[in-house]
Amino acid sequence: MPVTVQSVNKTRFSIGVILVSSALGFFTARSQEVRPIRDDVGYCWNLDAMVQLVGYLESIEKEPKAEGLVAGISPHDDYLYAARMYYPLFRSLKTKEAVIFGVTHGTVRKEIGDPQNIIMLDEYTAWKGPLGEIQVSTLREFIKERLDTSFYRVNNKAHALEHSIEGLLPFLQYFNPDVRITPIMVTAMPFERMEEISKNLSDIISEYIKTNNLVPGKDIIFLISSDANHYGKDFNNIPFGEDAGAHQKGRGEDMRIADSYLAEKVTPEKVRGLTEELKNVVWCGKFSIPMGILTAEKTIEKRLNKSLHGNILRYSDTYTESVLPLKQTGMGTTAPYSLKHWVGFFSAAYTLEAR
Repeated sequence: MPVTVQSVNKTRFSIGVILVSSALGFFTARSQEVRPIRDDVGYCWNLDAMVQLVGYLESIEKEPKAEGLVAGISPHDDYLYAARMYYPLFRSLKTKEAVIFGVTHGTVRKEIGDPQNIIMLDEYTAWKGPLGEIQVSTLREFIKERLDTSFYRVNNKAHALEHSIEGLLPFLQYFNPDVRITPIMVTAMPFERMEEISKNLSDIISEYIKTNNLVPGKDIIFLISSDANHYGKDFNNIPFGEDAGAHQKGRGEDMRIADSYLAEKVTPEKVRGLTEELKNVVWCGKFSIPMGILTAEKTIEKRLNKSLHGNILRYSDTYTESVLPLKQTGMGTTAPYSLKHWVGFFSAAYTLEAR
């Protein structure tokens, strides 16, 4: 067939169509690999707004940074309510990797058939943050290859619906721009099952740390997502009534639980006691906190022969905090606050303690 201008143009057109189609296919596939943002109201996904938020927090923060952190508990409530709880934890973290234990909220459980007695991993290559994509650590696949399949399930839908892990990411990435994450959702299970899974999981994480010459607290840390008391008729939780006195009693119960079980030296007995306490209160971290602490404690024991020592950095609630005085940040609130509807939250830092 002779080469003509017409045939050349036709070939160029065909190649162009193929290239465009390939590019569209690549970007579609690529977009599916990055975990989409679930809550674009309560959290801060814009860098300029994040700079404004952190700048405000720096202007009112008077306490020194916590030092030597290897693990922490963070809230996941709206930033305009809870940013003062996030800030003292994340400003103290410097790490290359973070293993993050998230909640499986009731609304998510309904959508995915309410799995229990397992942890849930994802298949995304990255999650979004205010500075750009946050890569998923190779630790996740390391876990999948070694953890008994009866202990976990891979479920992208669950991770796409759940906001408790993503709520930590803007603060985490802001202070650690190159951080990689291993997201782990924790489902409902008894203490004995958490002990079993955490033992196996900590063996694998310990092997990963050793293989990659990582230092806990410098190269890798453990984060746990949880809010505290959800108080009001909306939560079917009004044991003290709905007035100012009830609010103070509810806050008091939160702080008693945190101080009794999450502060000072971590022990298996305290974690077991915590799981019993949390059966009777409306905390969303009743499984993420014990699983995260057990896994972190066992890993630290294996790698460093030390224990964890907890310190409650700050506690408050939506009614006490109200809304931060920031304007035009793109952030808002996803729930109301009043004496009839409020949520408690806190941050905690864990350092090393000799056994």
